[in-house]
Amino acid sequence: MLKPIKTKEMHETYLARAYELMQMDLKPNTQESDELEVLSILIEAYEKSTYPIEAPNPIDAILFRLDQLGMSKSELGKVLGSRSRASEILKGKRKLSIAMIRKLNEQLDISAQTLIQDYQVANN
Repeated sequence: MLKPIKTKEMHETYLARAYELMQMDLKPNTQESDELEVLSILIEAYEKSTYPIEAPNPIDAILFRLDQLGMSKSELGKVLGSRSRASEILKGKRKLSIAMIRKLNEQLDISAQTLIQDYQVANN
């Protein structure tokens, strides 16, 4: 009988079983496929509570997304309206405005939730 995961050992056991089930050619709506689904839910819940992942800093998220899209930092200026504005944002000298957040969300598909986080600007 499956139970909520409460220890690292139990987590490892459930992971091993899930991996074992994934190696099988499971048919939908079978006992094994249901077991794999429940194991996945339990493993995910345990990992979210035990190993939380903090949202990235907005600037780090922008840089990561630029890299994913194969875009240069200078191309960010086209999204934000000017190269100097993009440079100020990336150097931490200027905060993102609501309009910039909307553009980054729409054009680069960066989560608005990530972009609205508070972050420090450089004192210059």
